Amino acid sequence: MSLKRTTVYADAEDLAIIKEAAAREGIAEAEIIREAIHLAALAKRSWAEPLGWPSFASGSSQPGEDVDRALDQVWDEKAAAYEAGKRRTP
Repeated sequence: MSLKRTTVYADAEDLAIIKEAAAREGIAEAEIIREAIHLAALAKRSWAEPLGWPSFASGSSQPGEDVDRALDQVWDEKAAAYEAGKRRTP
């Protein structure tokens, strides 16, 4: 990756947060700023053609409620496993 130098004006509070994060993570402030620029660039990127997300028919008259019930069941199972794991740990 080829890097180019540029000048950016930033809020002093934001720079203080970046400075703290860089010190905490042991990385350069510039690395955090480069990552932020990259994420912003990806968020604003536009594609020539729309993404072709697949669709399907669920066969249910209430697919949203079916999904909610399925997710509730998954989370209940995860919560039960978590609680069981806590009891085993001294």
